[in-house]
Amino acid sequence: MGQHSQFRLLGQRRFLPFYLTQFSGAFNDNLYKNALLLLITFQAGGLMGLSVNVVVNIAAFLFILPFFLFSGIAGQMADRYEKAVIIRNVKAAEIGIMLVAATGLWFGWYELLLVLLFLMGVQSTFFGPVKYSILPRVLTDDELVGGNGLVSMGTFVAILLGTIAAGLIMGADQAAKVTAVGVVVMAVLGYLAARQVPNTRDESPGVRVRFRPLLETWRLMSVAAERRQVLWAILAISWFWFLGAAYLTQFPNFAKTWLAGDETVVTLLLAMFIVGISIGSMLCERLTKHRITLSPVPWGALGLTLLGIDLFFAVPADPSPSTWLSLITEPVYIRVLLDLVGIGICGGLFIVPLYAFIQHETPDHKRARIIAALNVINSLFMVCSALAGIVVLGVFELGIPGFFLMLSLTNGLVWVSVLGLRRRAEKSVDN
Repeated sequence: MGQHSQFRLLGQRRFLPFYLTQFSGAFNDNLYKNALLLLITFQAGGLMGLSVNVVVNIAAFLFILPFFLFSGIAGQMADRYEKAVIIRNVKAAEIGIMLVAATGLWFGWYELLLVLLFLMGVQSTFFGPVKYSILPRVLTDDELVGGNGLVSMGTFVAILLGTIAAGLIMGADQAAKVTAVGVVVMAVLGYLAARQVPNTRDESPGVRVRFRPLLETWRLMSVAAERRQVLWAILAISWFWFLGAAYLTQFPNFAKTWLAGDETVVTLLLAMFIVGISIGSMLCERLTKHRITLSPVPWGALGLTLLGIDLFFAVPADPSPSTWLSLITEPVYIRVLLDLVGIGICGGLFIVPLYAFIQHETPDHKRARIIAALNVINSLFMVCSALAGIVVLGVFELGIPGFFLMLSLTNGLVWVSVLGLRRRAEKSVDN
C-alpha cells in the first residue's frame, strides 16, 4: 500500500459505512443523554422527589452500569460471530430503543427515559468491542494509526455535535418532541449505514459465549493480562479517560464559577478541547510515518502535564462576566482556550498510537475480548474520576483549577511510566 493520507479511507467501502455507523451512534447517544439531562434540569425539576444533582448522577450511573455487567459477554460474541452482523443487529436494536425513547419524550415519561439510558448503555457495551476489533481486519498495518485517528476524531466530533444539538433543541418550543423525532431519525440513518458494512469473515467457532454477567466481565481481566505491554497500554488509555472525564464533567461549573461565563462559554470550552483532540488524532499518522509505534505517546503525556499546570495559572483572579465572544477576544481568556486546545492535541497524540498498538499486538481470536476489557477498565476509571471530583471538590473544597492542577501533577507519574512502556513496546514490535 502506498503512503497516502488517512482521509482517502473515507472514500472506501471497507471503512466509510463503519465510520458513519459509529459517528451516528456517538452523536445519537449524546443528543439523547444531554437532551434528557437538560429536560430533567429545566422542565421536570428533579424526579421522584429527588434533586436534579442526584438524578444527573443516577443517569450517569445507569449508562455506565451495563459495561460492568455485559462486557464479558459482548467481547465473547464479537470474537465468536461475524462482526458486521453484530454491528447491524446492534443498530437495529437502537431503532427499537429510540422508538420507545421517542414515546417517552413525547409524553414526558421521564422515569421511562432513565431506564432507556440503561438500554443505550447495553447497546454501547455490545458495539464497543466490535468498533475497535474490526479495524485490524479491514485496514493494513500501515493504515491502522490513520484509521484509529479518524475513528477517534469522529467519536469526539460526534460527542460535540450531539451536545450542541441538544442545547439548540432545548431553545425550541416543543423541545421534547423535536428530540423524539431527532433520535429516531439518527437511529434509522445509523442502521442504513450499518447495512453497508462489508462482512469480515473472521468467525471463531472455538470461542464459547457464556451468559454470566459480571463473572465473564471479571474473566476478561485475565485475558487482558496475558501480555504485560498490552495491559499497560490499556491502563494508559483508561487514565486518559479518567483525565478527559474529569475535564468534561467540570467544564459547566468551571465556566460559570471561574470564568463568570454563560452557556455559550461551556460549549466553547468543550469545542476547544475536542478540536484539540481531533487535531492530535490526525497528526498521529504523520508523526508515526504510518508505522505502529508509541513514539508520540510520551510527548502527549508530557504536554498534558505542562499545559494542565499552565491552565491553573491562566485562570483569571477575578473574572468579569464573559460570553464566547469575550473568550476569543480578551487576552486573559485566550490563554485558557489555547491551553485547552493544547491539552486536547496532546490527548490525541496520547491515545491513538495506544489503540493501534493494542489492536496490532493482540491475536485475532481474542482481540474483541481485550477491547471489551479495555471498555470495562475505562468505565471503572471514569467512575473513579467522578468520585475523585466529589472528594476533591466537595469534601476537601479545593477549587476546580486546583483539581485540574492536581490531575496534571499526577499525570507526571503517568508520563514516567509511559516512557518505560514505549521502550519495552518498541522491542516487542521490532521482534
